[in-house]
Amino acid sequence: RLERGPFKSRAIPNLSAADWTVLVQGMEAHHPAAETILSWFRFIPDSRLDDLMISLAGPGGGVGPHLDSYDVFLIQMSGRRHWRISEQKDHEMVEGVPLKILANFKKEQEWVVEPGDLLYLPPKVAHDGIALDPGTQTWSIGFRSPSWKELLQETLWRLADSLENDETLSKLISDPEQKATNSPAILPAGMVTKLEKELDKLSLKGKRLTQLVSSSLGEVLSEPKPHIVFNPPNDPVEFEEFVELAQQSGIKTSGKTRLILDSNTIYCNGEQLSSKEDGQDAYAAWLVFANQRKISADQAIEYLEIQEFADQIYEGYLDGWFELISPI
Repeated sequence: RLERGPFKSRAIPNLSAADWTVLVQGMEAHHPAAETILSWFRFIPDSRLDDLMISLAGPGGGVGPHLDSYDVFLIQMSGRRHWRISEQKDHEMVEGVPLKILANFKKEQEWVVEPGDLLYLPPKVAHDGIALDPGTQTWSIGFRSPSWKELLQETLWRLADSLENDETLSKLISDPEQKATNSPAILPAGMVTKLEKELDKLSLKGKRLTQLVSSSLGEVLSEPKPHIVFNPPNDPVEFEEFVELAQQSGIKTSGKTRLILDSNTIYCNGEQLSSKEDGQDAYAAWLVFANQRKISADQAIEYLEIQEFADQIYEGYLDGWFELISPI
């Protein structure tokens, strides 16, 4: 049986009750402890990061044997959990249930993990974890593995968008050389040839192709999940006060914010935010901010002197993407 939140607190079973599990996804967007846990895994590029999910369960609780399409690190935070895994090729699912549960799971390895233990599972490794104690809590750090088809589709959509304002492609089809035909259902070879020539003119190679691919990946992989809603400050300060406060305590990214750079451009929450054309110093400041996900008060004193960087950070603050660090 599956129920979706949000839940009232009284709807959560007693920790010692048997055979239940609550899953809470995207915790990094809601709690600083989850952000801290994610920071332990930043030896992997942010472009692969999905989210941190918490599983809370009573004895016997679990979601059944299943597969994930991403890399996952499972940290046992409290209680014990019995894990069984399999690299089986049989992926047939049980019919008529609300979750994708494997019909013919056959364990190949198993462990009982205790608080502080970590289990890594690659994509498509079948696994089944059953809680052994009241209040068993497992934190899952997931790293998405999009298919090449998904990324190619997104890149081609962006190529199509980039052609919208290309005046050279607005010219209507003209075929004065087309002769009368007794087979009107046949696609004219000349039309195929002309379209091939137009595609060839796009010169999808070299620097242009690299820029297209890089910008597509930057936008796609920095896009927040559809359910994410940013919360602008209730009482935003003016620019001058923002700079003054930042230079006293620093600035950090919201836990919901995704920030990715390529060699030229800054991408934030699915948008191109800035580039080296705005200035080398501004790009260097963004690089520090993105890698640290914050800048200290001392760094703010230096970087907010760069007008382009300061203006963009302030706009992000107004949108709820970035936050002033509260003084201790």
